[in-house]
Amino acid sequence: MSSRVTIVGGGLAGCEAAWQLARRGVAVDLFEMRPVRPTPVHQTADFGELVCSNSLRGNDLAQAAGLLKEEMRRLDSLIVRIADAVRVPAGSALAVDRGLFARKITEAVEALPGIRIRREEVSAIPDGEVVILATGPLTAPALAAEIRAFVGAEALHFYDAISPVVEADSLDLSKLFRASRYGKGGDDYLNSPLDEAQYRAFHAELRAAELSEVKDFEKEFFFEGCLPIEVIASRGADTLAFGPMKPVGLVDPRTGRRPFAVVQLRQDDLAASHYSLVGFQTHLKWGEQKRIFRTLPGLENAEFVRFGMIHRNTYVNAPKALSPVFETRARQGLFFAGQMSGVEGYVESAASGLVAGIAAAARARGEEPIAFPVETAHGALGRYISGSDPAHYQPTNIAFGLLPELEGRVRDKAKRRLAQSERALQALDAFLPQVAAPVGV
Repeated sequence: MSSRVTIVGGGLAGCEAAWQLARRGVAVDLFEMRPVRPTPVHQTADFGELVCSNSLRGNDLAQAAGLLKEEMRRLDSLIVRIADAVRVPAGSALAVDRGLFARKITEAVEALPGIRIRREEVSAIPDGEVVILATGPLTAPALAAEIRAFVGAEALHFYDAISPVVEADSLDLSKLFRASRYGKGGDDYLNSPLDEAQYRAFHAELRAAELSEVKDFEKEFFFEGCLPIEVIASRGADTLAFGPMKPVGLVDPRTGRRPFAVVQLRQDDLAASHYSLVGFQTHLKWGEQKRIFRTLPGLENAEFVRFGMIHRNTYVNAPKALSPVFETRARQGLFFAGQMSGVEGYVESAASGLVAGIAAAARARGEEPIAFPVETAHGALGRYISGSDPAHYQPTNIAFGLLPELEGRVRDKAKRRLAQSERALQALDAFLPQVAAPVGV
């Protein structure tokens, strides 16, 4: 084993980084504050617990998230490996049994050679030669203050909301129908159909609902990709029908017609005992959630396993602070990974941990880290977080718009995206020998 690397945070990024380091013969001290210090949203002490959604988004190579995951498979990502093993039906998306997913990650990390797991809070940036901070959007206040001081400016923040989960047995299946949009994925989703009158009534209830108090902030700033349902509703009478409740690609088999609006429910565990309301992240008061969501067809007697809630996400202004391999510009050997590093989304967080882990392994060997080619999804993320305008920086999901344009014009969007994916995978395959792990786990 080479000199030990310190990782703070046992989320997707921290676990992925630990995996990549161990595969390269580097020992790891992994710090995770749970359960000694709980967070407002985590329910277990397992590593890699998903708190917002069980979906790691699309798998298709015509989708940017699908390309990113395929690259991660070729890089032997722990997170994607386990996600593939515990996936649940979700059409073309990669969704997982959240409990089993976290347990499997925990078991895999605990079994890594050379790893020491420390269940304690870290309140200051460690002094080690190679350190990865992967504390996530719920970084404890003391460490968050240290990070703000280190980067030389106030850390940016936004507020993120999570969707409610209901008991499957409490749903009235006679009022729901099974289908995926455009028939992709068969009958993986349950759909609650609404006619126009039902939709208008539901929208009115949301607009008049009482919100939970959000503390310790002056201005709410939600990430556009995960807006609370009531915020979407506030933007217009039809915003929900063109957003998370859009009926496009869905036909109710009992009527042969498309509903005016739908609420989709996605299986949340392998046993199919829990379903989450897709796109219904919220910070309504819990009593309001129960009252309003029970007005939806088929959910009149829904029993809630978990209510939606809001929590604060903290991240650094990455273009000011980080290089394309997620290493800080001010201190060699110090890396950020996960949402704290300025990426958005579970898959992107894991990918940042993968890049940081490989780069940290190079530093531990006394070598210079190598950035991924910008033609790859990993390289495009690195270029975005390090090269964007810091004055207007906002975290982003992976998107084809982050990758370089193709030579020549391809008018068909699907063909253009597939061509970008093919180019990305070719670039990755050529790059792999430079970062490949010499040993396996």
